[in-house]
Amino acid sequence: MSHSSTVDASVSGSAAPAADGVTGFINDWSADKQTYHVPWGKAMMWIFLVSDTFIFSCFLVGYMTVRISTADPWPLATEVFALSFFGSEPIPLILIAIMTFVLITSSGTMALAVNYGYRKDKKKTVILMCATAALGATFVGMQVYEWSKLIGYGVRPWGNPWGADQFGSVFYMITGFHGLHVTGGVIYLLVVARKVWLGHYEKKGYEIVEITGLYWHFVDLVWVFIFAFFYLL
Repeated sequence: MSHSSTVDASVSGSAAPAADGVTGFINDWSADKQTYHVPWGKAMMWIFLVSDTFIFSCFLVGYMTVRISTADPWPLATEVFALSFFGSEPIPLILIAIMTFVLITSSGTMALAVNYGYRKDKKKTVILMCATAALGATFVGMQVYEWSKLIGYGVRPWGNPWGADQFGSVFYMITGFHGLHVTGGVIYLLVVARKVWLGHYEKKGYEIVEITGLYWHFVDLVWVFIFAFFYLL
């Protein structure tokens, strides 16, 4: 027998043709075939983020519906969220602009953390994740300050001195729900950063850093919509 015949015989003997029809479907199903090789943790995070997107969308749609339908004048964001420094004239939306800058900057540090995570640079990954958490905590601190100022001015969920009573309820609901997400994200970041530092992902890989980044970028993106709908319109 020639060499080519031997090769052909070995190939034909090792590679069985795929079954068609119902039999092929059953064989593929039982073999646990995957179309997209997406890790379980990442898939679950995406499902969570999609469900959370619906919640925030309902909040923003509800806010716009209330704002359009109310008969009382809606307070001007440039007046409500103005801040003075050292006795100067109030600067409209200055605190909100700083908060937005801080949160967007945290997306940059998180992206770098994911990059160094896949390079398995443990030290830089941990430093950047902690920097992201610090920026997130700064954002929450400024939000607490914003809430305290508005509470001091008399803004309540059932009324406020500037106009429509619904303003306080939608403001505290939307920004409070987002603030809880940021607070949870800060805790999540610190927990994962600690586990990275202790070497828990040396063998299984640093994919968890990317999953954490997905959550954090989602929180940042939601704030962009809140900023546009609530503070600029």
